[in-house]
Amino acid sequence: MGAVNSRDRDETGRARNARPRDGLGRPLPYGAEGVARQPEGVLRTPQQTLTEAQQLLDAGRPFHAHEVFEDAWKATDGPERELWRGLAQLAVGMTHALRGNGNGAAALLERGAESIAPYRDAPPHGIDVPGLLTWARTLVVEVKGRVRAEPASPRLTR
Repeated sequence: MGAVNSRDRDETGRARNARPRDGLGRPLPYGAEGVARQPEGVLRTPQQTLTEAQQLLDAGRPFHAHEVFEDAWKATDGPERELWRGLAQLAVGMTHALRGNGNGAAALLERGAESIAPYRDAPPHGIDVPGLLTWARTLVVEVKGRVRAEPASPRLTR
């Protein structure tokens, strides 16, 4: 007999964990009350992406901001693809910092900073790339020096 597939699926049949999640994206037990997830695959303008992500960062939900950036990253084929990926990595790095995972935070923040650095001299969409680089590098120092950091939300635009 074949194995029974017990994976959670979304309405289209794609594998998707249906467990509720807390504000930092950690899975909660089935039946627990979690926070609403960001819908996947939403096409937004760059300004809509930045506005929504900033609101989520300011609300202490960087995991959810990462999902917004991930939509932009996956929808972009052009030269800004790495920028959106880097912003998603910075949001995940902040998530790890808030969860107390200093090693994970440092790795993602360093990767994210590396991905956005080429946009420093001519940042698109008003993104404050120099400010984000300073924020990320400062947070890396903090998480490497402590068990848990309490990062302030970065400002995405000038």
